[in-house]
Amino acid sequence: MKNTMESYFKDVEERELLYQANKIAVMIQEGNYLYNEDKKNELLLSLEDKSIEENFRILIIDNNGIVILDTNNSDIGKTFLIPEVILALDGKNNSTYYKNQSTLYASSYIEDPFSHKKGVVLLVSSFEDSELLIDGVSQKWFILTIFISIIIGIFVFFASEIVIAPLNKILKSINEITEGQLHQRVKINGNNEISKLGEAFNTMTEKLEQIDASRQEFVSNVSHELKTPLSSIKVLSDSILLQEDIPSEMYIEFLQDINSEIDRMTEIVNNLLALVKLDYREAGLNIAETDLDKMLDDILKRLTPLAEQKNISLSKEYLKNVIIDADEMKLSLAISNLVENAIKYTDSEGSVKVTLDCDHQNAFITVTDTGIGINEEEQTKIFNRFYRVDKTRDRETGGTGLGLSITHSTVILHKGSIKVSSKEGEGSTFIVRIPIKFVEKQE
Repeated sequence: MKNTMESYFKDVEERELLYQANKIAVMIQEGNYLYNEDKKNELLLSLEDKSIEENFRILIIDNNGIVILDTNNSDIGKTFLIPEVILALDGKNNSTYYKNQSTLYASSYIEDPFSHKKGVVLLVSSFEDSELLIDGVSQKWFILTIFISIIIGIFVFFASEIVIAPLNKILKSINEITEGQLHQRVKINGNNEISKLGEAFNTMTEKLEQIDASRQEFVSNVSHELKTPLSSIKVLSDSILLQEDIPSEMYIEFLQDINSEIDRMTEIVNNLLALVKLDYREAGLNIAETDLDKMLDDILKRLTPLAEQKNISLSKEYLKNVIIDADEMKLSLAISNLVENAIKYTDSEGSVKVTLDCDHQNAFITVTDTGIGINEEEQTKIFNRFYRVDKTRDRETGGTGLGLSITHSTVILHKGSIKVSSKEGEGSTFIVRIPIKFVEKQE
């Protein structure tokens, strides 16, 4: 800022000094002062008044570089061939600032009527007053800058506290979460980026708590599901071992019951392994062209005996012939679970219908039954692992509570969706949407 001010004042004073030098040179030319000895005293008095009024020194120098007039009366008769005088005698008016001397020079040439250079007007002005003014302003600006810097520093300190304090709280909560304290929440104030970050953090911790609760529930359910057949096997085997002279018919009956419980455990383990494979997304899918008409025909053919045992009408309606990109084995298992559940939870003389349709992007498989239905509260839970709608009939139906979880995971893995619409006592409708073209996610 000081340099800018100095440059500004220097340019202004140089232009003013050069203007005054030109003005005096014109006055001398028009008054013919250099060629009339009688007018020299008059010129000297006029220049002295001008020098006092404008506060600069005036020298009149002839074309030989000799000072013929000097308002300071100190250099008359001396040779004054400085660069400014030489340039002016060459027809170039100019001005110069000598910083080490704090002095400004401005020169303007004097011509005769024939445009011959007859002399030079040289003005010398001190720049000290301007420098004192600039120094004074600079000192005040320096003090003001320090004061402003202190204020800004205090403001930044408190502002950073306002910003950093919530971030530190979030960081502390994150460290506590890594130690297993998933109940951590951040107090949210205001409506800014920090509060939005806090909201996102709280949402994340809620999800983590849900995942942890789901994991614990899953472990508990697995333990319970495996404990039940193991307990039965233990009771049956103890009965055989502790009783003597047991008829062979009872041996066979007990062994058949043990075999049934082993089959149940095997089904649970196989379903759990299937879910693990579906959760392990990197295992991928064996995608190939799949004819849904043929796949559904195979499923219905396989499940028709089960429907006939309960005297249930199992029907189909294919509105369009649909071919999609899918893993046929996994998708077939998923749809089989839906149809099998529909048959299991539909009373005798009921009906189950499978419908196939599509648009230009997706295929739609709908499974509709007239079974026991699902109340609204349970519809959000049916895809959870080990969850059963009718807990009083799980032994009768032989379900493990994993079928719909497998179906849901398979559909999601195919980038599709599954929805349920149901009323208790009026049956259920499951709609599976699968994209016709499977597009791998770009890494």
